[in-house]
Amino acid sequence: MKYVDMSREQLLEQQEALKAEYSAFAAKGHKLDMSRGKPSPEQLELSAGLLDAVDSSTDFAAAAEVDVRNYGGLEGIEGARRILGHMMGIPASNVIALNNSSLKIMYDLVAHAMTHGIMGSTPWAKLDTVKFLCPSPGYDRHFSVCEHFGIEMVTVPMGEDGPDMDMIEELVSSDESVKGIWCVPQYSNPQGYVYSDETVARFAALKPAASDFRIFWDNAYVIHHLYEDHPTVANIKDACDAAGNPDIYYEFASTSKITFAGAGISGVGASDANIADIKKFIFFSMICPDKINQLRHAIFFAEEGSLEAHMRKHAGLIRPKFEMVEGILSEQIGELGIGTWTSPRGGYFICFDGLPGTAKRIVELAADAGVKMTGAGAMYPYKRDPEDKTIRIAPTYPSVEDLRNAAELFSICVKLASIEKLLEA
Repeated sequence: MKYVDMSREQLLEQQEALKAEYSAFAAKGHKLDMSRGKPSPEQLELSAGLLDAVDSSTDFAAAAEVDVRNYGGLEGIEGARRILGHMMGIPASNVIALNNSSLKIMYDLVAHAMTHGIMGSTPWAKLDTVKFLCPSPGYDRHFSVCEHFGIEMVTVPMGEDGPDMDMIEELVSSDESVKGIWCVPQYSNPQGYVYSDETVARFAALKPAASDFRIFWDNAYVIHHLYEDHPTVANIKDACDAAGNPDIYYEFASTSKITFAGAGISGVGASDANIADIKKFIFFSMICPDKINQLRHAIFFAEEGSLEAHMRKHAGLIRPKFEMVEGILSEQIGELGIGTWTSPRGGYFICFDGLPGTAKRIVELAADAGVKMTGAGAMYPYKRDPEDKTIRIAPTYPSVEDLRNAAELFSICVKLASIEKLLEA
């Protein structure tokens, strides 16, 4: 029976029983973390061989056609550029391979645009207003970059095919202060949606009022498939080239969730003109990236198909976790009419929507009972979920047993918060 169809007396009866379940769980003293999309210890073990990929016997000069122990090679070694280009579907010549964090590259690109502009444009910091379009729910760290620089964020609704392109086309073409848009096109964070071919084509065909408008195409989960039968996002470079818009995008990828979070490699892919512009400014901030670590990755993934084989091992570890969480949600609240959730084919998150006005309370209840969730509202600009209903679930890090406990507790919290909201009416 759906909660909305229950009488007040029935809801109160349900509430009492749930309070007892909740208290019993809280008394166990669990300390479970589902707040961030982190690889589990078992996933990290998959890359243990990376640590032995180079040693004192390695011919560091011959292995990468440059002595990786020395200065030089601002754009990264060829092997690392090939890996990242393979992930993004971009030629290695159009990739700059850097250190572990693609977020750092995005931050630096925004910072450079603020202080020096893009390809000779007016520095954004000298403009009265700078805006970024923010498909939401979205990635909280993207929004944090905008907040840090005082960039005005405009929320764009997300759908299963991607963001609202009618809205994007109108804003980009009519407002010169719109300088960028954040995109996670393959397994969006947090819903796990994949942009449709039509959406990618419409992005590529945008006609910005601002010549320095850029699509920040954060393809963080481009090869993070859970199933062999998976969707694939269209290639943004090919689409932009075909549309006569080669300079409109920056694409990003990293191995942060493939090998080691703090010791992976990351890169930016872009047009020849964009790559030349980026190299001009990174020249002033670094002599070269960590080429020894890049060499480790180039050796570790040297064999054709080794990267895909590695990712199948990841999928084997985390797919059962996603399926278990979805199973518990279906069993516990599926028929109650108090929540819906996505069933992604890849990526790192499940997106849960509760009744409007319940997300903060659900997260609060979970935290008080020992389960840490991503803060309610974090997936929206300025942390303002207009309906206070969206919660990001990150199933990858906890053990199977801890995850089962967390998902069951989460279900109890959803029920309790929903009953509280309905009793207020």
